[in-house]
Amino acid sequence: MSEQPPGGIELSPDEIVALDARWSSCWTPRQVADRLAGVETLWYVAAGWALDLFRGEQTRPHGDLEIAVPARCFPRVRERFSGYVIDAVGSGRIWENATADALAATHQTWVRDPASGNYLVDVFREPHDGDSWICRRDETIRLPYGDIILHSPDGIPYLAPELVLLFKAKRVRTKDQADFDDTVPRMSPARRATLVELLDRVHPGHRWLTAL
Repeated sequence: MSEQPPGGIELSPDEIVALDARWSSCWTPRQVADRLAGVETLWYVAAGWALDLFRGEQTRPHGDLEIAVPARCFPRVRERFSGYVIDAVGSGRIWENATADALAATHQTWVRDPASGNYLVDVFREPHDGDSWICRRDETIRLPYGDIILHSPDGIPYLAPELVLLFKAKRVRTKDQADFDDTVPRMSPARRATLVELLDRVHPGHRWLTAL
């Protein structure tokens, strides 16, 4: 990402709290999958919803919905959100109706309903090298997309659980610990071994390593 562009709205503590209400009507994975059906790029559900897709059931409420796409392919996904506003987000600021500069300087994109002002889906624009995914936390970690995208029985793509948990490991909140405790027993030995390797590289000494 480039340097932070000028402008944007710095969110006050009250505005940050108010975001929960603005995400209260966010889409479900199924709604996003229907909207993106046939799009000419790969995409996948990320974060907590991805773990629920892996587990085959919704295990807890979700405050938002996050999906990810290769950064250079974002314009193809954006076309499917015509009629909605694209806001860029980063460092506690929002760039409403984001310009190209704001998009280049951030990786999160919030899709906003202009009528209600509510947010519907958070799109991560991820670094990649052709068909290989690049980890934002450690750019030496590069994996083929074909190895990290799984699919639910009804065809919704989602990020492999070992990678979702790797991102959750940076700041372990109560819900992240619950996700770890409920997901790890369902993971294959190979997936658990991959998570151990990745945690060792990105978060050496992490407390989850003793449980793996």
